[in-house]
Amino acid sequence: MKAVVATRPDRQLTETIADYLAQISLSLRPASVYSARGHLRRFDGFMADEHVDVVGAADIGRPHVESYKAWLAARPGRKGGRPTPNTIRANLGTLRMFLERIIEWGWEDAPMRVPIFAGDLPRKDEPLPKFLDDPTFALFMRAARAEARPLTRLAVELLARTGMRVSELCALESDAVVLIGETHWLRIPVGKLHNDRYIPLHPQLVDMLAEWALTPANHAAGRMLANKGGVLNRQVVTRMLDRITKAAGIAHVHPHQLRHTVATQAINRGMSLEAIAALLGHRSLEMTMVYARIADRTVADEYFAVSEKVEALYGSTPTLPASAEGPAMARLRKEHHRMLGNGYCTRPVELDCAFETICEGCTYFSTTIEFRPTLRRQHKDAERKAQTGRATIFKNLLDRLDPPEAPIA
Repeated sequence: MKAVVATRPDRQLTETIADYLAQISLSLRPASVYSARGHLRRFDGFMADEHVDVVGAADIGRPHVESYKAWLAARPGRKGGRPTPNTIRANLGTLRMFLERIIEWGWEDAPMRVPIFAGDLPRKDEPLPKFLDDPTFALFMRAARAEARPLTRLAVELLARTGMRVSELCALESDAVVLIGETHWLRIPVGKLHNDRYIPLHPQLVDMLAEWALTPANHAAGRMLANKGGVLNRQVVTRMLDRITKAAGIAHVHPHQLRHTVATQAINRGMSLEAIAALLGHRSLEMTMVYARIADRTVADEYFAVSEKVEALYGSTPTLPASAEGPAMARLRKEHHRMLGNGYCTRPVELDCAFETICEGCTYFSTTIEFRPTLRRQHKDAERKAQTGRATIFKNLLDRLDPPEAPIA
């Protein structure tokens, strides 16, 4: 059955769009087809009003695309103002895909080439997922557990502990809980990414689901969660969360924020990316990596480690002996400075250095007798400060300059 698009007399473009929508409806989800229909209908209407010379898709050229881009950018958005870059990108992206596909399919009403290029699409924003921080999540869960309605408590616990999508929650089958060995698992039905998966159940959830299953009326149409005899849906779940957030005194929480929160909590408490991807049903680690950007523990650990070393600089006033060159050198601490060939290293002792005597310890380092006085001073300096590693290196260098005499036979 062909998708319905508003028809206009003698316009092949309208018919081509209708045929295209009918084709993609055979492989894409209804929501994807609905979105494409809206974008292409908008383009069809624009062409009918602004470019009456264009009869079919084969007549679409670069000037028409540039005109459409300007029109999209100038039209008012749904909430006033101008449309967002993502809205413009979605419209142009759908049109580009439409033209690419009918060319690949060899349709008669297709342009010679696609007149939309990658540079035409505004750069896609990549905001981090919105999640609840630990204090806010604690307030939210405290309010959820104080909720009088059992369905609300169970639905929120499932979302907050498993990271499933709200569509998956509503589609849970009545026999979704299985026991494998000593662990209870929950079968998440086929969803957005066309795959199903099993995830482990927390013992508290096992008890809550067992108690829920004792009442036959709690199941409807083979689903695990029923709402007053009917199937649970997204709108009902959203209203549940609205009640919880109001009781907790926090801002509105979208169901998907709980999924983001589960992933963020897991990755920052040591759970591997592979395990999180399996829990959330991601097809690739690239989808999961976005959560690693929120609060990267490696970045945090290295930052604080460096901060401690920098703070050590502020917290100490190194000095050198008064006999050192100049008044500034006299401020360096005698016990910390390290004698070099032509000066001193003023690194505080709290700061480890991976490059101490790196040159002198290199196999390509070479020295001659003219540096013997400096090497001796460096050797004595290392011995005085009990820096055995440095002392050994300089002793070996001096031994090379003054090899011990061979014993007399």
